[in-house]
Amino acid sequence: VQLQASGGGLVQAGGSLRLSCTASGRTFSRYSMGWFRQAPGKEREFVAAISWGDGRTFYADSVKGRFTISRDNAKNMVYLQMNSLKPEDTAVYYCAAARTVTGSIVRTPLGYHYWGQGTQVTVSS
Repeated sequence: VQLQASGGGLVQAGGSLRLSCTASGRTFSRYSMGWFRQAPGKEREFVAAISWGDGRTFYADSVKGRFTISRDNAKNMVYLQMNSLKPEDTAVYYCAAARTVTGSIVRTPLGYHYWGQGTQVTVSS
């Protein structure tokens, strides 16, 4: 699976962005997908994940209620809708794919097998 993230940019605090991740491969629908982010000088942190099969979702507490992860298996796409953005959301955002059993949510970077190249999100105050 090859992943390509896009949709990042510069936005004011309180604004919104939608990140997209395009995946190649015929078996995209059988991968759990996740979004991570990494700010300068910090470790990569979990943001959101969505399972395959039942589409369960899970969010980091820091983004719960503001971000929404979704997937469109017909288009091999996964999205991250980000609302009410804060300056602390500034980071490079990565999408990732994990080979898992159906319904599984993966929250650690080591659980993912494929990564996109990242897209920069900058939120100004």
